[in-house]
Amino acid sequence: MLGFLVRLLPFWVREPLLIVVGSVFGVRIAYMAIDEKDWVLGVIGAVFLVATALRVHTVVQALRARRNPAPAASVDGTTPDTPAPAPAPAPAPAPQRPAPAAPAAPTVREKEPNAWGQAFAAVAVFAALGAAVWLGPKLLPSEAHGTPHAVSCPDGQETELPSAYKKPPRTVTGAELCEALNTPDLARLLGTPAETATGASASNNTAPLTGGKVAQPEAKVEFDTYTVNVAVTYNHLSIAQYVKLMDYGNEIDVKKTEVLGRPAVFSSDHTMKIEISLGGASGGPVEQGPLARTLAVALDAKDRGGYYEITVWSTSGAFPDDDALLDITEKVLPAVPARKM
Repeated sequence: MLGFLVRLLPFWVREPLLIVVGSVFGVRIAYMAIDEKDWVLGVIGAVFLVATALRVHTVVQALRARRNPAPAASVDGTTPDTPAPAPAPAPAPAPQRPAPAAPAAPTVREKEPNAWGQAFAAVAVFAALGAAVWLGPKLLPSEAHGTPHAVSCPDGQETELPSAYKKPPRTVTGAELCEALNTPDLARLLGTPAETATGASASNNTAPLTGGKVAQPEAKVEFDTYTVNVAVTYNHLSIAQYVKLMDYGNEIDVKKTEVLGRPAVFSSDHTMKIEISLGGASGGPVEQGPLARTLAVALDAKDRGGYYEITVWSTSGAFPDDDALLDITEKVLPAVPARKM
């Protein structure tokens, strides 16, 4: 049906239209072929571009013919520029008085449509349509093309805070950590800019073996490739002491550094894998999970106690390099509400 309607259009509208559409689709498909390294898409894009080039050639030939029309042939096969053979001389007739000639009716020449105007209008309209097709997914809201919004963090007022959070100095909550962590730049910083967060959670825990006296809020943002967790422990353990304790732990690849003017340390350790059965049977044993990379940063430059921990892991056991973890930390920590003494 669409092809039939296109064939009904005038030549100077139809051909520029097909040229614009073929160019837009050809370039777009060729770009996708290069980006996805798909030779089938490359062949399809080449077909569009070749067909468009042939139509451009046809339009150019038509314009040349329009500018320089060929002289029309007469009935006897001669052209106006070719003089006919002179007839043999005949006797001169007797002079007669010429009759008055009737006035010739003026010839009204039908105004032809402006080919350049038609071509320009067609190109402008369908260039706008092509641009809309090209840029639409980027400019329209995400629901319009099926891309989900980034997940939201839970409301911080849903549960009552433990007593450790109500004592001075003020501590941040898990919801506040989640808001700082769930930044639109997080996927890009992880090296997976095309991914969208699939989950976000927060908790207002207390540190183990402290009798609920030490606040330890946490937040987690999950992607298809990586999971990022940030936690804050408000104890008196400094980074220097933390590094010494690593000598007795299972941490590997320990590396001291400095972040935002504060002492910090990288370390790697395995996560824990816990299976929970909902069918009434007991769950499986606690197993060793994938390797995770953690950057611990002191709460202040003087390293008077307490630290942030930013941890990244994936089910495959891979994680981004330390520079990516540094970038995430330098992006997230300034967004965490300041601690009030």
